[in-house]
Amino acid sequence: MLGICRGRRKFLAASLTVLCIPAITWLYLFAGSFEDGKPVSLSPLESQPHSPRYAAAGQRERESLEVRVREVEEENRALRRQLSLAQGRGPAHRHGNHSKSYSVEEGTGDSENLRAGIVAGNSSECGQQPVVEKCETIHVAIVCAGYNASRDVVTLVKSVLFHRRNPLHFHLIADSIAEQILATLFQTWMVPAVRVDFYNADELKSEVSWIPNKHYSGIYGLMKLVLTKTLPANLERVIVLDTDITFATDIAELWAVFHKFKGQQVLGLVENQSDWYLGNLWKNHRPWPALGRGYNTGVILLLLDKLRKMKWEQMWRLTAERELMGMLSTSLADQDIFNAVIKQNPFLVYQLPCFWNVQLSDHTRSEQCYRDVSDLKVIHWNSPKKLRVKNKHVEFFRNLYLTFLEYDGNLLRRELFGCPSEADVNSENLQKQLSELDEDDLCYEFRRERFTVHRTHLYFLHYEYEPVSDNTDVTLVAQLSMDRLQMLEAICKHWEGPISLALYLSDAEAQQFLRYAQGSEVLMSRHNVAYHIVYKEGQFYPVNLLRNVAMKHVGTPYMFLSDIDFLPMYGLYEYLRKSVIQLDLANTKKAMIVPAFETLRYRLSFPKSKAELLSMLDMGTLFTFRYHVWTKGHAPTNFAKWRTATTPYRVEWEADFEPYVVVRRDCPEYDRRFVGFGWNKVAHIMELDAQEYEFIVLPNAYMIHMPHAPSFDITKFRSNKQYRICLKTLKEEFQQDMSRRYGFAALKYLTAENNS
Repeated sequence: MLGICRGRRKFLAASLTVLCIPAITWLYLFAGSFEDGKPVSLSPLESQPHSPRYAAAGQRERESLEVRVREVEEENRALRRQLSLAQGRGPAHRHGNHSKSYSVEEGTGDSENLRAGIVAGNSSECGQQPVVEKCETIHVAIVCAGYNASRDVVTLVKSVLFHRRNPLHFHLIADSIAEQILATLFQTWMVPAVRVDFYNADELKSEVSWIPNKHYSGIYGLMKLVLTKTLPANLERVIVLDTDITFATDIAELWAVFHKFKGQQVLGLVENQSDWYLGNLWKNHRPWPALGRGYNTGVILLLLDKLRKMKWEQMWRLTAERELMGMLSTSLADQDIFNAVIKQNPFLVYQLPCFWNVQLSDHTRSEQCYRDVSDLKVIHWNSPKKLRVKNKHVEFFRNLYLTFLEYDGNLLRRELFGCPSEADVNSENLQKQLSELDEDDLCYEFRRERFTVHRTHLYFLHYEYEPVSDNTDVTLVAQLSMDRLQMLEAICKHWEGPISLALYLSDAEAQQFLRYAQGSEVLMSRHNVAYHIVYKEGQFYPVNLLRNVAMKHVGTPYMFLSDIDFLPMYGLYEYLRKSVIQLDLANTKKAMIVPAFETLRYRLSFPKSKAELLSMLDMGTLFTFRYHVWTKGHAPTNFAKWRTATTPYRVEWEADFEPYVVVRRDCPEYDRRFVGFGWNKVAHIMELDAQEYEFIVLPNAYMIHMPHAPSFDITKFRSNKQYRICLKTLKEEFQQDMSRRYGFAALKYLTAENNS
């Protein structure tokens, strides 16, 4: 009956529109043809005032009116086509609406409506959707803890940003790990009209730790209960989302639903789509009390100001205490307590259409929430199985999710035109620096890269590190792109200590890396490897930015600054820790050099000792690194002396020296002006020398470079003359900067360069 009513109303509305619009149009045009009570001619044949200015204005008015007439006529034709189509499929459409449905537009909380089942996408067709102001800020709260949840939040945020047309304010209740990851991510993402505030989840633990919880979300799964207390007192309403949510529409549509709340309705929720709260899933299944099927709390609309006046804090606590006397613990975290409160106070809830929370756990009735792709608004992966859940249309949902998972986040840095953004000091400084560059400079792209802000996701995988008690620990630092991924397992086998890696990847490549890592027993068995994703942007490989990212997040007192193509000798980690003590690195400025060798063979029997390495060197299986291409890079190491050395020995800096060194964590960063191939390590070693570091060669340490195809950047360096010219220019500018910073002591770098 409801469907027939809707169909007739649509038919009548369309008929009236087609009949009325032509008359209204000509009335509009007739009225518009008068100005100050006098008729204004629309015909070019009629007399006009002689003023050229008046003639030009009249011409513009005529053109404007003609365009408007054409638009109205086109709208008429479209409406007629729509009407004929509606008439053609009218009976079938009315028949389709005889299926079970319930109205959610009134939000009465009626129990029969709660149990009725489905809401198709046309549930909102008959009512005019409340409009959200163009620049109205939409507030979103998310509880997030740990490394994995931080990755999920990014996908959720991408889906929201993709569809949004309003400023957003994210309120993230996060533990220290998630805050570090997400704060860096949003700072480097620099999305206009997006504000992010963090609230310390660890400080809220005492509020909910007294509630036993069996759910896999742990204690953080209870923190939505305390949002009225946690969020700012002047915040009146907020949309609360789980991290495993994907949006398929503009979140402003959901924000608009707040205007439909009536009376004492303060919670907007979708009915639970599984039979969990019906208590018939298995023998002796005893869920928490709920109204009918209960409600799912993956998507919540909270009227915070009213909840505070109702003393929500006291309400949920008393309910939880009472129910825990019999239930002993929660099974579905905050959802159980929300439902127990609603069972006692059904007037609190405004029931949302179920397309606002299509729940994809096993054995749900989610398929009844949509008839077409256009009906989908929010997808909720609320099963521990996540993407492996059983659902008839799971492939479609999975592809939608993967679209946002692999979507280039840089494309979401779009302005909201007409909406003023809050002043961002970092953004303003960046624009100022870029404006000072000369775009006609042939090296403009090189110079611009120095100021490019790359979106950065720290600790992409789970990371654990326990500091050693003697303060001698050393972290291996390296950077890589997708084409060097195969080196990771080998490095992990050679180096048992902590590792800090910066990976230069696209969003899609980051997901490939994730699958690769999760499928590797070697990588999954290592929790002391920190993977930091720096997302691709621009045409150059930002090698020194990557090194700086990896260095900045080292948690040990010392760093071994290596490259991903090198395998350290077995036992190097322990040897370096002993050398740190022996050479008193804690109290002196020293850079311990690990001599570098290379092989041209893809299959190598790795030497297990210095004696074995020397034998392979004599047989021509190994060579000193780059001896046949770039001798100057490692010649100062003095390999002839190293062959017989039994104690560490000092060497002097020389032009183009670029050894691999172990230094304290407080050493200077790499210079970001050097990108791609050339001078990126040379400049850093020069800086160490300028700061009076001693270079000490370790007699029983070595590393071996493994062969690989030439990188894209070295190919550009060899083939592009302008690339080499720009590198030379940047090198000269760096040396001038060194002279300004270090004065007379830096003159030797200019002299050495001229003599080399």
